[in-house]
Amino acid sequence: MHPEPLRLPASARRDLKVLFIAKHALSGGGLDAVDGNHSPYHHEMRVILEGLFERLRLASTYDVLFDDPEVDFVFPLLNRGGFFNSEMLCPLLCNRLGIPYLGANPILRGIADDKHLTKLEARARGVRTCDWAVYRAGAPVERARCPDAERWVIKPNNSSASWGLGDATDWQGVEAAVLSIHAEGHDAIVEPFMSGSDVEVPVLEMHGVPHIMPPMLFRQADPTHLRTHEEKRDLVDRSQKYELVPFEAADAWPQIQAMTGKLVEIFRPFDYGRFEFRFDERTGEANLLEVNLQCNLWSQKVYGRSAVLMGWSQEDLIESLMAESLRRHGLVDLR
Repeated sequence: MHPEPLRLPASARRDLKVLFIAKHALSGGGLDAVDGNHSPYHHEMRVILEGLFERLRLASTYDVLFDDPEVDFVFPLLNRGGFFNSEMLCPLLCNRLGIPYLGANPILRGIADDKHLTKLEARARGVRTCDWAVYRAGAPVERARCPDAERWVIKPNNSSASWGLGDATDWQGVEAAVLSIHAEGHDAIVEPFMSGSDVEVPVLEMHGVPHIMPPMLFRQADPTHLRTHEEKRDLVDRSQKYELVPFEAADAWPQIQAMTGKLVEIFRPFDYGRFEFRFDERTGEANLLEVNLQCNLWSQKVYGRSAVLMGWSQEDLIESLMAESLRRHGLVDLR
């Protein structure tokens, strides 16, 4: 059974001053040449929030938080600021000003966005994840620390939407890819390539209790295909490569659900987060890939599609998120 959506009190909708900060908060909603579908995603969020709060304020840059913006609450989606660890800046600026905000605190954001630290946390709790090596920018790139494999995946350790992703079949290719990532000022993580498709498990906190939403599967036509940033952002046609569908492997779901439950306890409270696993449909094996707190909420992605399976609209999803976080911060009473 799934819960009913949470509802904001009329007084909160009328009186609360909410700041929505996102790179494309002021856009018209068309595809962006660089960020692709993030522009319509941010536009959709803006429209929904405008329908929820009479005193909504919009911003697209961090500097709105350099001084007190005189708001009651911040909804931060400015996660990719173009510099290392930028995902932590919005919550840090909010903490400096003492303004409540949606999502996890900066330290938890940092742990989740650092794939190496996430995997360490997971392995300490018995959550299965493949071997890996992290190569910090400025540190030696040593072959001895690289896990054995016939094919490796190399990516920025703090990447989102697979930017900077690559693969290699020999050490020379691995080393070149790591050094290329270092040249951009980022740490790199190297893992054996795992054949299969990605299971996406969205989690929503409701009255302080994590609720696991219906899981989704990015089913790949070719389980050896490496999904790229351009595909994830709809900058190229990926219609024949993979599709987002409900995850229906009933035999595998209990193990993935149990692993998700263990991971959730590391990051609470976080309001919402997506837990990703690589699933081999031939063997039934699942391995943790990464955790994405304050991830994509667009109606066309995992959260929106999962919400539909719960009988919720996109508006229900966003109102529930806001109501729960405002309750947690003592700004509304949902009783």
